[in-house]
Amino acid sequence: TGSACAMTGKQYKLIGPDGQDVLSAVPGTLGGNRRRKIYGRLGCRSAVGSLPTGYAKHRVFFADEATAIAAGYRPCGTCMQAEYGTWVEESMRSGLLSAARTAQIEEHTSELQSL
Repeated sequence: TGSACAMTGKQYKLIGPDGQDVLSAVPGTLGGNRRRKIYGRLGCRSAVGSLPTGYAKHRVFFADEATAIAAGYRPCGTCMQAEYGTWVEESMRSGLLSAARTAQIEEHTSELQSL
């Protein structure tokens, strides 16, 4: 018995909730950076702008936001500002971020808001 992927021939490599590569007949709805563990919108200006610098070799794709989060990725501060702000607040409350890193994030967030 053949899968839908085998019948159409087109397969997309996505990241599953366990962080491992999976093949899908449907393309991902979000992109990400494997090295930095960040996910965001496919057309994010930060990601697209980084493609000429070699970012493409670290680019990954996700079926949805829940999968990206389950795989251990955080939202992009450029294209997903509301989700990123929530992630920062939750990370500070849970103690995942050091005071120095929290200060860096707050500075970065204020810079983004001024754009």
